[in-house]
Amino acid sequence: MLTLIFMICMFGVFGKLFCFGVKAAWGISKFVLTIVFLPLILLVMVAGGLISIALPVLLVIGVVGLIASKA
Repeated sequence: MLTLIFMICMFGVFGKLFCFGVKAAWGISKFVLTIVFLPLILLVMVAGGLISIALPVLLVIGVVGLIASKA
């Protein structure tokens, strides 16, 4: 009986830690993707001659960023 209670508590504690880890990883990955990789991708697109795609993507991201900062 004591082993069963221990197992339930262990799954509860490590389940909460797992959820916290997933949330932290999601937040860090969003930050890295928007700060590092998005400008890098846009620069590579412009250097590769895809400015006709990079400019609308940049405009859409800018509008979404402005709207998100107001809310």
